[in-house]
Amino acid sequence: MKILVLGYGNIGSVLAADLAESMPSSTIVIAGRRPDRAEKIAVSIHKENVSSIQLDANDFHELVRTMKEFDLVVGTLPANLGYQSVKAAIDAQVDAVDVSYMPENPLTLHEDALKADVTIVPDCGVAPGLSNLLVGHAISKLDKVETICLMVGGIPEEPVPPLGYTVTWSAENLIDEYTRKARIVENRKVVEVDALTGLEVIEFPGVGRLEGFYTDGLRTLLYTVRDVENMWEKTLRYPGHVEKIKLLKALGFFDEHPMEVANVRLPPRKVFAKLLEKKLQRPEIRDILAMKAEVRGTVRGAKRCYVYHLLDCYDQKRRVTAMARTTAYPASILAQLIAQELIEEKGVIPLEKLGFKEKIFNKIVAELEKRQIKAVESVHYT
Repeated sequence: MKILVLGYGNIGSVLAADLAESMPSSTIVIAGRRPDRAEKIAVSIHKENVSSIQLDANDFHELVRTMKEFDLVVGTLPANLGYQSVKAAIDAQVDAVDVSYMPENPLTLHEDALKADVTIVPDCGVAPGLSNLLVGHAISKLDKVETICLMVGGIPEEPVPPLGYTVTWSAENLIDEYTRKARIVENRKVVEVDALTGLEVIEFPGVGRLEGFYTDGLRTLLYTVRDVENMWEKTLRYPGHVEKIKLLKALGFFDEHPMEVANVRLPPRKVFAKLLEKKLQRPEIRDILAMKAEVRGTVRGAKRCYVYHLLDCYDQKRRVTAMARTTAYPASILAQLIAQELIEEKGVIPLEKLGFKEKIFNKIVAELEKRQIKAVESVHYT
């Protein structure tokens, strides 16, 4: 089997390495705009079944032509290229898994994917991703769902000045998280709220005090979960982070409209993303990933609440961040399940729907636990 990995960043490189190790008889090809960097990543994996090619993901027709040479595509591109890469996979009639934080609704491609007879699993990272899987599993145990609350954050082990934060994934996607309107459900209605609002402080087991704020992480849950009273997702950070981000936002650092400085026109957002990468990409500082998923409902009229806690840490042996582990490994596992034909459904299949399927859910959980990623479930009767 030939598998194409789009992107060679923190997520793409870890994902390609996991695929190469888990599927030694398959060919793994890392693709990116810069052939030198793609090759460097491929060589660093130290596996004979890994190679690289040059590919400009901005060129839709080139994407389609290249994808036709593969059996499966895994996308780890920035948010603005996610939808296009998934659409290209459908046009190329090849199955795909994607982790990008795309602003578009991937479910709009469902009918096209059905006609192409392909399987597309979008939002296949940590959140959206693992969060959706856990929510789907909880829903499958309830007769009626009332509320769904998600909290997740990738943070350093200890607060790091000046933002109490380090960058472990795409800086562009991080800015999207802080600026994109968040869609939540209030009183059974989908409403839009500003990102960074809904601030609350919680105690997270094993971490301590964290603050949570609304971000647009519900994604496909907005369309697949019906008649829920309240549903939201919040991002977790160390206390004080939101106040600093709001200041940066007010000063225009996130603006997309270009401004001219010394005869050069650039959007402040682009410059700030580069500054974040330069100043806050601190590989020497270990990170953690904290997630809480809470699903309340009823079973035969009785109240029941399923709560999942996941706390993952930096892998010192492999030098892999918790963010990369909890994003890349779920995507790798899903790609392997598709390759093994254990996921037979065609169309765009969000992870919450796979959470409904006990056999698939248990397989994913088992594979995650092999990689020391474990969500602890507790059940409360109230």
